[in-house]
Amino acid sequence: MTPSTKSLALLFTALLAACGDKSAAGPTAAGAMPPPPEVEVITVSNGSATLTQDLPGRLQAYRTAQVRARVEGVIEQRLFQEGSDVRAGASLFKIDGRIYRSTRDAARADLEAALLVVERYKPLLEIKAISQQDYDLAKAKAKQAEATLVRAEDDMAYALVQAPISGRIGRTLVTEGALVGKGEPTLLATIEQLDPIYVNFTQSGSDLLRMKQAFKAGTLKHSESARVEMLLEDGSVYPLPGKIFFTDMAVDPGTGSVSLRAEFSNPKRELLPGMFVRIRFPEALAENVIRVPQRAVQIGPQGQFVMVVGPEDKVMPMPVKAGDMTDADFIIDEGLKGGERVIVNGLQKARPGSVVKPVPLAENISSAPSVNAKP
Repeated sequence: MTPSTKSLALLFTALLAACGDKSAAGPTAAGAMPPPPEVEVITVSNGSATLTQDLPGRLQAYRTAQVRARVEGVIEQRLFQEGSDVRAGASLFKIDGRIYRSTRDAARADLEAALLVVERYKPLLEIKAISQQDYDLAKAKAKQAEATLVRAEDDMAYALVQAPISGRIGRTLVTEGALVGKGEPTLLATIEQLDPIYVNFTQSGSDLLRMKQAFKAGTLKHSESARVEMLLEDGSVYPLPGKIFFTDMAVDPGTGSVSLRAEFSNPKRELLPGMFVRIRFPEALAENVIRVPQRAVQIGPQGQFVMVVGPEDKVMPMPVKAGDMTDADFIIDEGLKGGERVIVNGLQKARPGSVVKPVPLAENISSAPSVNAKP
C-alpha cells in the first residue's frame, strides 16, 4: 500500500468513527425529558374582605352661579378670559353706566335739598311757625330722596357686573355692543366651582334590601369606612379618595333606586362637570371568605373552574362557583376550602395531568383588601 493510499484509508476510518459517535449520541440527547414548565401559584386561605360596589355616576360642580345683567344697558367691555378661574367680586363685564351716573347725581342733589328743608323746618317747628304736619312731610321727602339715592347707587354698581362666586367661568354668551337687561336679567356667563366636586349616582333599592337582610342574618357586617373611590372613564382609579355626602331616604318609584352623592377634592381641576365615572364604595364586611385573582378563574362547558397544582405537582382542574368580585379578585363561594395551590400565571402551559414547577406569585394580589359586590 502506497503512503498516499494509506493516508486516505486512515482519513476514511476517522470519518466513520466520527459519524458513529454522532449517531450514538443523537438518541440519548433526543430522549432526554425537558424540565417541567414553571407556573405562578397562590395558596388560598380564608380571610376577611370589604365588599364594595361599582355604580355609574356623573360629575357635578360643587356650586354653579349664573352671571346676569341686573340693569339695562349696552356691554362696553368684557373683563375676563373665557375658561379662566375668577374670584368672587372680580369685575367681569362693564355696562354703559352714563345714564345711571347722571341718575345717581340727581338723586344725591335731591337728598341734599330735602335735608336742607328739614334743617330749616326744625327751628320753625319749635316756635310754632310751621305745623307738625309740614315738618313730618319734609322728613318723609328726605327719606324718599335717600331711598332713591341708594337705588341709583345700586344701579350704578350693577353696571359693573361682578362674579358672585369663585370658580371657573365658561364662554361668554354676549359680545361688546349687545343690549342686555331689557325686560329681564340677561344671562352673560356661568361660573362653576370645581374644587371640591360632586358625583351623583344611584343604587338599586333591591341591593339595599339584600344588604339589610344579610346584616340581619349576620352573614355580613356593616362597613365603618365612609371613604369611596372614583374610577375614571379609562378604568384608572382617581388618586384622591372621596366621601359619601348625601343619601336620599326614599326610593324613586320611577327607577326603583336611591340617589347618593359623593364629594371629591379636585385641586388640579382635572375632573369636569358632566364627565361619566364609576363610584366604588364600601358596603359591608365579609369574614371567612376565600378570594382568588380574577384571571385565575376560567369558564368551560361545565361552568367555572380553576387549575390547581395537586400531589406530585400535577395539574388538575377544580370546579368553583365565583360570587362577588373586584377588579382583581373573585370571592369563591364554592369549590375551594383553603390550602389549594391555584395557578394564576402560566395557565397556557398547565394541561390537566401534566407536571409543573409551582413558584409563588410575584405580586400579592390575594391580599387586596377590597372586594367588589355584585351589581
